[in-house]
Amino acid sequence: MAAVRASPRLRCLPLLLSQPDAAAAVRRSFSCASASSSLAPARAMASSSAAPSPYTTLVGRVSCEREIKRSKFIAIAAPVPNERAAMAFLDEVKDPRATHNCWAYKLGDQFRYNDDGEPSSTAGKPIYSAIISSGVDMVMVVVIRYFGGIKLGTGGLVRAYGGVASECLKDAPTHLVKPKARVGMEVPFDLLGTVYHQHFQAEDIKQDYDTGKDGNVMVMFRVEYEKIEDLGNAVNSACSRKIELYR
Repeated sequence: MAAVRASPRLRCLPLLLSQPDAAAAVRRSFSCASASSSLAPARAMASSSAAPSPYTTLVGRVSCEREIKRSKFIAIAAPVPNERAAMAFLDEVKDPRATHNCWAYKLGDQFRYNDDGEPSSTAGKPIYSAIISSGVDMVMVVVIRYFGGIKLGTGGLVRAYGGVASECLKDAPTHLVKPKARVGMEVPFDLLGTVYHQHFQAEDIKQDYDTGKDGNVMVMFRVEYEKIEDLGNAVNSACSRKIELYR
């Protein structure tokens, strides 16, 4: 089994980590394969100097329904982390019995929309415009239409799809998401207690004891970008030696 080693090309910063259940975390051991896969995205991140910006997204799934000239429109929106999740959400909520299942999503700078048989740009694009106007990101909106026998015309379709999507998002609960960095560090055994007693929120904590260096453990975790500097300050004041942070 290959040892996990820190690359000299990685950016190094002093760091301390927080974890409420420190004793349990110290007892866990992870394979080198798991450690390598966790550090891979951290290396990729080192090439970019700009941290991702915080964004506002939906807390959970929301929906609303409107009837317009006998056609029933049902809008369903949800937060999605990526395109795969967006397409899975579409597969889950679309109704094959409906006349149209139109949709749009926004994932940062990435977006897509689909008219699903409605005249071009009368359904998907108005839904996307509603997402933009709402100020939310990382979200998917699906609008299901059951035709009621009266044609709405292109202008009527734009107002119907855009209006029901806007109504769905208007009062939906939202929250601010602060992106996190994937980082790792080699910690001497005698400093693990100090590391785990710092008061910073970290997630997805993993450890690997096969680092190729006796007396050291590789600790990998996710932490908010804006907290990295504070973590550096914490280690400088709490430890008598330098601990390297690899991004």
